[in-house]
Amino acid sequence: HPQTASPTITIRHNAIFFWSRRCSTHITDYFTMASFIEKIVSPAFYQKKMASTTHSLAEYYKPLFRSGSIKPLWHIMIATSVIMYTQNYVFNKGVHVQHKREEQKKALEEYYSNHGITPHH
Repeated sequence: HPQTASPTITIRHNAIFFWSRRCSTHITDYFTMASFIEKIVSPAFYQKKMASTTHSLAEYYKPLFRSGSIKPLWHIMIATSVIMYTQNYVFNKGVHVQHKREEQKKALEEYYSNHGITPHH
C-alpha cells in the first residue's frame, strides 16, 4: 500500500479500507457493507450521535451563556431563519412557483402560435 501524508480511502471487494501514516504501522480498518447497514439501521447509533452532539453543543455554548455573549442569540436567529425559509419554500412556495412557471410557459407558447411569432428572435 502506498504511503501518503493524509488518510486515504480505497474500496476493494465490497470493503472500505482506511490508511493513515499517523501510527508507525498502517492501520487497516474495514467495514463491510453489511456492518455499515446494521449501523445505519440501529437506533443505538442515532442515540449515540444525538448524545454526542448534545454534549458537544452544551460544552460549546455553556461558557458563552455564562459570559453573557451575544453569539448564541445570533446562532439561534440564523438557525430559525434558515429552517423557516427552507420550510416555507419546500412546502408552500416551491410547488406554486413551479406551477406558475409552467403556466407562463404554456401561455407564451399559445401566444406565439396565435400571433405567428417565433420564440428566441
